[in-house]
Amino acid sequence: MAGVTVRPMTVADAERVLAIYQAGLDGGDASFETAAPTWAAFDAGRHAAHRFVAVDADDTVLGWVAVSPTSARPVYAGVVEHSVYVDPAARGRGVATLLLDALIAATEAAGIWTIQSGIFPENGASLALHRRAGFRVIGSRERVGRHHGRWRDVMLLERRSPVVG
Repeated sequence: MAGVTVRPMTVADAERVLAIYQAGLDGGDASFETAAPTWAAFDAGRHAAHRFVAVDADDTVLGWVAVSPTSARPVYAGVVEHSVYVDPAARGRGVATLLLDALIAATEAAGIWTIQSGIFPENGASLALHRRAGFRVIGSRERVGRHHGRWRDVMLLERRSPVVG
Protein backbone atom coordinates (compact mmCIF):
# COMPACT_ATOMS: atom_id res chain seq x y z
CA MET A 1 0.00 0.00 0.00
CA ALA A 2 1.62 3.21 -1.15
CA GLY A 3 2.55 5.70 1.52
CA VAL A 4 1.71 3.42 4.47
CA THR A 5 4.35 1.70 6.56
CA VAL A 6 4.26 -0.49 9.63
CA ARG A 7 6.51 0.16 12.60
CA PRO A 8 6.64 -0.87 16.26
CA MET A 9 4.11 0.85 18.50
CA THR A 10 5.55 3.33 21.01
CA VAL A 11 4.15 5.22 23.97
CA ALA A 12 4.02 8.28 21.70
CA ASP A 13 1.29 6.47 19.74
CA ALA A 14 -0.91 5.96 22.81
CA GLU A 15 -3.47 8.68 22.15
CA ARG A 16 -4.11 7.65 18.52
CA VAL A 17 -4.07 3.92 19.33
CA LEU A 18 -6.67 4.35 22.07
CA ALA A 19 -8.79 6.68 19.91
CA ILE A 20 -8.82 4.10 17.09
CA TYR A 21 -9.63 1.39 19.62
CA GLN A 22 -12.56 3.44 20.93
CA ALA A 23 -13.83 4.11 17.41
CA GLY A 24 -13.86 0.36 16.78
CA LEU A 25 -15.69 -0.28 20.04
CA ASP A 26 -18.22 2.42 19.20
CA GLY A 27 -19.03 0.57 15.97
CA GLY A 28 -20.54 -2.23 18.07
CA ASP A 29 -19.08 -5.30 16.35
CA ALA A 30 -15.44 -5.27 17.45
CA SER A 31 -15.47 -6.43 21.07
CA PHE A 32 -17.52 -6.99 24.19
CA GLU A 33 -15.62 -4.04 25.64
CA THR A 34 -17.38 -0.69 25.41
CA ALA A 35 -14.55 1.62 26.51
CA ALA A 36 -10.88 1.60 25.57
CA PRO A 37 -8.59 1.03 28.56
CA THR A 38 -6.07 3.46 29.92
CA TRP A 39 -2.67 3.34 28.28
CA ALA A 40 -1.22 1.75 31.42
CA ALA A 41 -3.73 -1.11 31.23
CA PHE A 42 -3.28 -1.48 27.45
CA ASP A 43 0.50 -1.54 27.84
CA ALA A 44 0.46 -4.03 30.71
CA GLY A 45 -1.76 -6.52 28.88
CA ARG A 46 0.08 -6.80 25.58
CA HIS A 47 3.44 -8.20 24.50
CA ALA A 48 5.78 -5.26 23.89
CA ALA A 49 7.59 -7.10 21.08
CA HIS A 50 4.42 -7.70 19.09
CA ARG A 51 2.66 -4.34 18.91
CA PHE A 52 2.65 -2.49 15.62
CA VAL A 53 1.07 0.59 14.07
CA ALA A 54 0.44 1.42 10.43
CA VAL A 55 1.30 5.03 9.67
CA ASP A 56 0.94 7.32 6.68
CA ALA A 57 3.70 9.53 5.24
CA ASP A 58 3.10 12.09 8.02
CA ASP A 59 3.49 9.37 10.70
CA THR A 60 -0.23 9.56 11.55
CA VAL A 61 -1.37 6.25 13.03
CA LEU A 62 -3.99 4.62 10.80
CA GLY A 63 -4.35 1.35 12.68
CA TRP A 64 -2.74 -1.01 15.15
CA VAL A 65 -2.28 -4.68 15.98
CA ALA A 66 -1.13 -6.25 19.24
CA VAL A 67 -1.06 -9.62 20.99
CA SER A 68 -1.73 -10.79 24.52
CA PRO A 69 -0.68 -14.05 26.10
CA THR A 70 -3.41 -16.67 26.34
CA SER A 71 -1.95 -18.31 29.42
CA ALA A 72 0.94 -17.98 31.86
CA ARG A 73 1.60 -21.72 31.58
CA PRO A 74 4.88 -22.44 29.74
CA VAL A 75 3.22 -25.00 27.45
CA TYR A 76 1.19 -22.15 25.90
CA ALA A 77 4.13 -19.77 25.40
CA GLY A 78 3.71 -20.07 21.63
CA VAL A 79 0.01 -19.17 21.62
CA VAL A 80 -1.20 -15.57 21.60
CA GLU A 81 -4.47 -13.75 21.08
CA HIS A 82 -4.48 -10.69 18.87
CA SER A 83 -6.52 -7.59 18.13
CA VAL A 84 -6.38 -5.42 15.03
CA TYR A 85 -8.11 -2.05 14.68
CA VAL A 86 -8.13 0.48 11.84
CA ASP A 87 -9.27 4.10 11.90
CA PRO A 88 -12.70 4.21 10.21
CA ALA A 89 -11.38 6.80 7.72
CA ALA A 90 -8.60 4.41 6.64
CA ARG A 91 -10.67 1.23 6.24
CA GLY A 92 -10.71 -0.52 2.89
CA ARG A 93 -7.17 0.58 2.02
CA GLY A 94 -5.28 -2.56 3.06
CA VAL A 95 -4.09 -1.22 6.42
CA ALA A 96 -5.30 -4.26 8.39
CA THR A 97 -3.62 -6.62 5.91
CA LEU A 98 -0.29 -4.83 6.34
CA LEU A 99 -0.65 -5.00 10.11
CA LEU A 100 -1.50 -8.71 10.15
CA ASP A 101 1.37 -9.48 7.78
CA ALA A 102 3.80 -7.67 10.10
CA LEU A 103 2.38 -9.43 13.13
CA ILE A 104 2.62 -12.86 11.54
CA ALA A 105 6.24 -12.28 10.50
CA ALA A 106 7.21 -11.03 13.97
CA THR A 107 5.47 -13.78 15.89
CA GLU A 108 6.86 -16.51 13.67
CA ALA A 109 10.37 -15.08 14.05
CA ALA A 110 9.84 -15.27 17.83
CA GLY A 111 8.73 -18.91 17.72
CA ILE A 112 5.01 -18.31 18.25
CA TRP A 113 3.07 -21.07 16.56
CA THR A 114 -0.56 -19.99 17.01
CA ILE A 115 -2.33 -16.64 16.78
CA GLN A 116 -5.97 -16.76 17.81
CA SER A 117 -8.89 -14.38 18.01
CA GLY A 118 -12.58 -14.21 18.80
CA ILE A 119 -14.70 -12.30 16.28
CA PHE A 120 -18.42 -11.54 16.28
CA PRO A 121 -20.08 -13.37 13.35
CA GLU A 122 -21.64 -10.06 12.26
CA ASN A 123 -18.16 -8.61 11.64
CA GLY A 124 -17.91 -9.93 8.08
CA ALA A 125 -15.05 -7.64 7.08
CA SER A 126 -12.86 -8.91 9.92
CA LEU A 127 -13.73 -12.54 9.22
CA ALA A 128 -12.81 -12.08 5.54
CA LEU A 129 -9.56 -10.31 6.43
CA HIS A 130 -8.53 -13.12 8.74
CA ARG A 131 -9.39 -15.84 6.25
CA ARG A 132 -7.21 -14.10 3.65
CA ALA A 133 -4.37 -14.02 6.22
CA GLY A 134 -4.55 -17.78 6.75
CA PHE A 135 -6.80 -17.93 9.81
CA ARG A 136 -9.47 -20.61 9.99
CA VAL A 137 -12.65 -20.84 12.00
CA ILE A 138 -12.21 -23.54 14.63
CA GLY A 139 -15.59 -23.13 16.31
CA SER A 140 -18.05 -20.78 17.84
CA ARG A 141 -19.23 -19.91 21.30
CA GLU A 142 -22.96 -19.32 21.35
CA ARG A 143 -24.41 -16.64 23.59
CA VAL A 144 -21.06 -16.35 25.35
CA GLY A 145 -21.70 -12.85 26.68
CA ARG A 146 -24.07 -9.92 26.73
CA HIS A 147 -23.21 -6.80 24.78
CA HIS A 148 -25.41 -3.71 24.75
CA GLY A 149 -28.23 -5.72 26.32
CA ARG A 150 -28.20 -8.70 23.96
CA TRP A 151 -26.49 -12.06 23.86
CA ARG A 152 -23.65 -12.34 21.34
CA ASP A 153 -21.93 -15.30 19.72
CA VAL A 154 -18.20 -15.33 19.00
CA MET A 155 -16.41 -17.15 16.18
CA LEU A 156 -13.08 -18.62 17.28
CA LEU A 157 -10.29 -18.29 14.71
CA GLU A 158 -6.68 -19.38 14.71
CA ARG A 159 -3.68 -19.27 12.46
CA ARG A 160 -1.17 -22.07 12.91
CA SER A 161 2.26 -21.19 11.65
CA PRO A 162 3.48 -23.39 8.81
CA VAL A 163 7.10 -22.68 9.82
CA VAL A 164 7.04 -22.86 13.64
CA GLY A 165 6.42 -26.08 15.51
